[in-house]
Amino acid sequence: MLEEILQQVRNGELTVSEAVKGLATYEDLGFAKVDHHRKKRQGFPEVIYGEGKTKEQILSIIKVIRSKNDDILVTRITNEKAEYILREFPELVYHEMAQILYEKKNINNKGDYEGYIAVVCAGTSDLKIAEEAAITAEALGSKVRRFYDVGVAGIHRLLDNIDEIRKATVSIVVAGMEGALPSVVGGLVFHPVIAVPTSVGYGANFNGLSALLTMLNSCASGISVVNIDNGFGAAYNAVLIDNIAKRSREK
Repeated sequence: MLEEILQQVRNGELTVSEAVKGLATYEDLGFAKVDHHRKKRQGFPEVIYGEGKTKEQILSIIKVIRSKNDDILVTRITNEKAEYILREFPELVYHEMAQILYEKKNINNKGDYEGYIAVVCAGTSDLKIAEEAAITAEALGSKVRRFYDVGVAGIHRLLDNIDEIRKATVSIVVAGMEGALPSVVGGLVFHPVIAVPTSVGYGANFNGLSALLTMLNSCASGISVVNIDNGFGAAYNAVLIDNIAKRSREK
C-alpha cells in the first residue's frame, strides 16, 4: 500500500495532501478516531461497541471502516439502531439475541480446517451472552459448535456432549448463578477454557459477582476468566487461540 501511494504521487495521480490522508493510521471524526491499522497490528479490524453511541455515530464509523474495505462488526447494538443502519447497509446481518450487527460472509470461512470453538452454556437464561460469544467468533472467521443448557444442575446433559466438546480447539464456558460449569468442563478437557460469568441469578449472585469469584478461584487448571457478561471478549481470545492452532496445522 505504501509503495502504491508513493508511486501515485510520483506519477502525479495523487497530491501530497491526498497521500498523507491515505497513509493516516486513523481517521478523526471528532467524536471518534477510527483505527485503520488495527487489522495490521492485531489481525482484525476495529470492532464497534454500540452501547452509548447514537445510531448516527455508529453509521458514520461504519462508513469510514467500509471505505477501507474492512469487515464490520458492531456489538451491544439495539434493534432500533440496527434497523437504522440496515437501511443503508442491507447486506449486514443483525442477530437480535446477541445484539450484534455483522457480515455473514465470514461465517465458517475456514476451508478445510476442522478445528472449532465450543461455546458451552449453562442455562437458557445465559443464552444472550453465549450467543454474543458464538456470533462474534463466527464473524471473526472461526467455526463454532454450540452446547447449550448443559449446566451442573443436570450434569448428565454435559456428559452426553463431552466427547464433542473435547474435540474443540478451545471452549468458551458461559454460566451465571454460582458459576460452577467452567470448573467442571476444565476438569474434563485438554484444551484452554475461557470462562464467562453472567449476571444471571438471584440476589446473592450480586449481578454476576458470585459467578466471577467462583471462576477466578477455580481448582481446575487451564481456565482463564473474562469480565461479567463479556461474551465478546471471550470470543476474541478464543479466535486468537483457534488461529494459532490453524497456523500450526498448516505448517
